[in-house]
Amino acid sequence: MPTAGEPLKVQLLGPVRAWRHGREVVLGPPKQRAVFALLAGRANDVVSVDHIIDAVWGGDIPQTAANGVHTYVAGLRRILEPERSRRESGELLISTAGGYALQTDPEAVDATLFARRHAQARRARAEGRLQEALDSAESALSLWHGEAHSGVPGPFAAMERTRLQDLRLTAVEEWSADMLAADRPVEAVTVLLGAVAEEPLREKLRWLLMSALYRCGRQAHALEVYAETRRLLRHELGIDPSAELRMLHQQILTGGPVTSSGAARTGTALAAGGRTSAPEPATTRMVLTETPRPAQLPPVARGFVGRTGELEQLARLLTENDRWGASTPIVVIDGPAGVGKSAFALELAHRLSEHFPDGQLYVDLRGTSMEGRSLSASEALLQVLRSLGVDDDRIPADAASRATLYRSLLHGKRVLVMLDDVLSADQLRPLIPGGSSCVLSTGRQRLGGLAVRDGAHLLRLDPLGTQDALALLRCLSGDRLRRQEAVARRLVGLSGGRPLTLRMMAETLAANPDVPLAALVEHFAEEHGRLDRLASRGDASTSLHALFETSYQALPAEAARTFRLLGLFSDELITVSAAAELTGTTEPEAAGTLRLLARRHLLVEAGRGAYRFHELMRLYAAECAEREPLTHRSAAVARLLQATASVA
Repeated sequence: MPTAGEPLKVQLLGPVRAWRHGREVVLGPPKQRAVFALLAGRANDVVSVDHIIDAVWGGDIPQTAANGVHTYVAGLRRILEPERSRRESGELLISTAGGYALQTDPEAVDATLFARRHAQARRARAEGRLQEALDSAESALSLWHGEAHSGVPGPFAAMERTRLQDLRLTAVEEWSADMLAADRPVEAVTVLLGAVAEEPLREKLRWLLMSALYRCGRQAHALEVYAETRRLLRHELGIDPSAELRMLHQQILTGGPVTSSGAARTGTALAAGGRTSAPEPATTRMVLTETPRPAQLPPVARGFVGRTGELEQLARLLTENDRWGASTPIVVIDGPAGVGKSAFALELAHRLSEHFPDGQLYVDLRGTSMEGRSLSASEALLQVLRSLGVDDDRIPADAASRATLYRSLLHGKRVLVMLDDVLSADQLRPLIPGGSSCVLSTGRQRLGGLAVRDGAHLLRLDPLGTQDALALLRCLSGDRLRRQEAVARRLVGLSGGRPLTLRMMAETLAANPDVPLAALVEHFAEEHGRLDRLASRGDASTSLHALFETSYQALPAEAARTFRLLGLFSDELITVSAAAELTGTTEPEAAGTLRLLARRHLLVEAGRGAYRFHELMRLYAAECAEREPLTHRSAAVARLLQATASVA
């Protein structure tokens, strides 16, 4: 129970509760508690109103959701700071930058405190301080008072329940292994029986339970657990127990010493430091098992420049283990085609490789591939499991079971997982491992749901600034642009700052040393066919036109029609009203479509509800406009002209 001197204490590991100066406060109706739990789980971070709406309502968002958020925040302020007048700004729940933040010591939130104590236990264990590891783990587990986020609605609460439960069971596994190492199997058995009942398919828990029972002299009970495990795995997943469980079963059958090795196939991190027989057990210890160490990152392209601030920010984010505790940091990099997302992610991944000594996995999910359909999560998991040394006959048929096995394999390891060209959150989520690994992904769509439900950090990559673009162009074009500042700047302007376009230009300059620079610049400057000239023959992946086409083809029908009609629009700024007139839709419908096009990076937000095209995308949109029937184009322009005339 919190003491009277503590300003705010929050319980998320059980029913959501809060205490102010030692006295419990009633947090109000379920959705108001859901808003509080979200803000408490991200203490001191600003959470936008849109993220709160997604977290609380999910896909069933009422028109009154934004007003509902403001109402719930006002209710929480009255509860948490009853002494504050309506005109005074709050000290606990503040509004800023289009969102809200709960200002409190992060350790006042039990979920954060649990993660930190768990991390302390891991450090103590790694340094050989067994009793300290046990004390820290027991202190962490004592914070739990039931199912996390109990009684709170919404997709964020549901995801947190699953995530935190997995962390708790991980802590139970590690504590149990330490208890065996301390020769205290009887105490471990009671806890493990409850954990196995909660998560019956978790093989590591069953390995530990069988070991603990055997070391207590309960050989028959240990064999009974194995028989139950085999029946369950065959019935639920259609597979046999892992090699580690089978080995343990054989050792118990013969009454010999218990050892464990090669635990990579189930993610079991236990191996015998000594040998244990039932009557006189010796000590076991936690070690990492020998598994294939993947090194799958493609090479970094020559001439990477710029992005220094973004690289430093993400490097800190992905290597701050204490901040994340046992959860997995996720970074999702989005941006328009040709802006250099993959090159940026690979540069970052190679810089961080030494921080992830257990390897680097790379999967191209082909979300916008020109070579066919994208890779499903199940297909990606099959590819990854094979690269981790799992035989085909041990790989389950369904995606959920493959994801479970994948997370088990990477449990306790530090692996960097790079997922390139992601199409959707559902494609990425099954590939998120647990614990100390990290996920670095790229894609052309803004995946806001991953930030809300999974705590992902989103980074939008914009075109290069002028100086960085000039540096890249000069680096790649050799001596052609020496003392040609005006020409270089003209080319940068024509490129729109996209690294892919700059690379095309540099390659053309280098490949045509006898053609005057002025002629080459005019070759790039001519609008008609410019996109087709920005390509390398025989390599569709370097064609800006082809990349734009894959983004366009992925649009829903109405958004694609809007994009085509916007290609008729010559003004620099596209307003909601102009888009509504062009498309013959209502302004709310047009506003929603414009936002979708901006999320897909086919338009750029220009502020105050207006949008614009990047120059090269404007050329592509004008081409797409020709695909719209002439009668439809004429009608759209007539509607816009009539609306403009009536306003004038």
